[in-house]
Amino acid sequence: MAARSFFGQIFAKSPISPIQNHMKIACSAAALLPDYFDAVFKLDWELAKSRGAEIQRLEEKADVIKREIRAGLSRSLFMPVSRVDLLELLKSQDKIPNRAKDIVGLSMGREMEFPAELGPLMREFVQTSVRTAEMAMHALDELDQLFESGFGDVEINLIADMITKLNTIEHEADLLQRDVQNKLYALEKNINPVDVMFFYRIIEWIGDIADNAQSVGNRMLNLIAK
Repeated sequence: MAARSFFGQIFAKSPISPIQNHMKIACSAAALLPDYFDAVFKLDWELAKSRGAEIQRLEEKADVIKREIRAGLSRSLFMPVSRVDLLELLKSQDKIPNRAKDIVGLSMGREMEFPAELGPLMREFVQTSVRTAEMAMHALDELDQLFESGFGDVEINLIADMITKLNTIEHEADLLQRDVQNKLYALEKNINPVDVMFFYRIIEWIGDIADNAQSVGNRMLNLIAK
């Protein structure tokens, strides 16, 4: 009963605060991917295992927070925004740590040895995808001010500008994904076909980090447009 009262007080004061906390955890999981891939490219599987375990721990923590948020939003509390919109926002951002965990599970499970020629482009691609998630997190951090201002134009414009920047970074990630795929295509004849298939899957999943972050931005636009 005490826990319910606690979450009720949180949501009554700030409906977005627990969701912001979830996004911070989600982004922290994604932010470990560059270090994780550095270890993978060096074939340092002990270090990769350590980074991967931390990503998994953060993904599990995000899941706990997600369940608590859903439980809190299921009760009758006064909210300045739609519960449905908040749940859709939560769903979008929860895909970020989930995908980070997927990337670790597949690449470490198979101890994937990426072609050295892919290294520089892959590093840039991973970093840009993570930057997209970080921009989504920063935009989400501004929602408190938006609620406090009663959805004032200044705050709405600030968030809209940040989401525009988010979309720009996501587009950069898309271009880098295409470059990495083209580079891999040029190397295919010298790589085991089964490995090639899984390389493409990892590349796609890295792109999903940026895509899901963009989805978070779109969900935010739905919130501020109503």
